[in-house]
Amino acid sequence: MLLSSSSIEGTNVVNREGKDIGNIQDLMINTGRGNVSYAVLSFGGFLGMGDKYFAIPFEAFTVDTKNERLILNVEKEKLENAPGFDKDNWPTNANHDYLTKTYQYYGYEPNWN
Repeated sequence: MLLSSSSIEGTNVVNREGKDIGNIQDLMINTGRGNVSYAVLSFGGFLGMGDKYFAIPFEAFTVDTKNERLILNVEKEKLENAPGFDKDNWPTNANHDYLTKTYQYYGYEPNWN
């Protein structure tokens, strides 16, 4: 399946039980490898205020084409305790340590290794 990045931005994200978690703010693409390194999930807050952002390995999502949403295969409690960042301080390309730890937190192998 192929989807444009613009069609994924803003997409609603739910957990396995169908409960709303947040939405996708952006996709971070590894141009050297030609793949999506991670999705930026906005979670928490109210009406966009106080939202925390999370770098989530794209492999952690399942696409629900019928309902046009993404399903995050992570328990809510795990997400609440996950390493996140604020909207004005995104991880940089040079910060592979943060991203490696993030991948490990969710149980995935970094896709740039």
